[in-house]
Amino acid sequence: MFIIKLNAIDSTNAYIKAMTSKSLPKDFTVAVADFQANGRGQMGTSWDAEAGKNLTVSVFKKIERLKIEQQFYISMCVSLAILDVLRKFQIRQLKIKWPNDILSANKKICGILIENIVKNNKLVGSVIGFGLNINQKNFRTLPHASSLSLLTGILYDKDEVLSEILQQLEYYFTLLEKDGLKKIKDKYHNHLFRMEKPSTFKLQNKERLTGIIKGVEESGKLIVWTEDEVIQTFDLKEIRLLY
Repeated sequence: MFIIKLNAIDSTNAYIKAMTSKSLPKDFTVAVADFQANGRGQMGTSWDAEAGKNLTVSVFKKIERLKIEQQFYISMCVSLAILDVLRKFQIRQLKIKWPNDILSANKKICGILIENIVKNNKLVGSVIGFGLNINQKNFRTLPHASSLSLLTGILYDKDEVLSEILQQLEYYFTLLEKDGLKKIKDKYHNHLFRMEKPSTFKLQNKERLTGIIKGVEESGKLIVWTEDEVIQTFDLKEIRLLY
């Protein structure tokens, strides 16, 4: 494992991706920044984090045995790895909000951005970015956000949390390479926010939809049983789960 520590940078994902433009970095090359000026989340959203208080990390992982249509397993592995570590640190009421936000008591504490690398129609690697709120106390403009310290009153050692997460990432990717797909998917479903519960969604055209989450396809599409008793699938651009 090769860890690069940075004081400030635009984006750790962009930093790792720049490496991949020349040749693939070593497996588990990690970039950690105290501050990101242009951190990104899903769908081009920004990720704002107070300098020095949180983990802003990107990891390069070689992918050798996964088909392109199975790429969502990468997201599942990362979500589960972080969730397992947070449970170890006594964070309670943990859920994964599709596709890969980590919630505690319905408050977002971690966001994940996966950017896969495809060459010659083959998945060869993934840049795994995550922002985990650790010791930040002020989220005035983000009513649905929280941090480990706010949830427990404890100040955490960021390096210790990161070390645990990297170990769990290694565990899940080893499981993935040993054909543990069903085990990973079943565990992801077990921790999926609003799974098997009536929920309200906003569609791309701004209309609202009521339905029940039935799971997630290997490609990452959300499976919803609608109020019309029809099973439909949606990708990230097409639907948003409302709190």
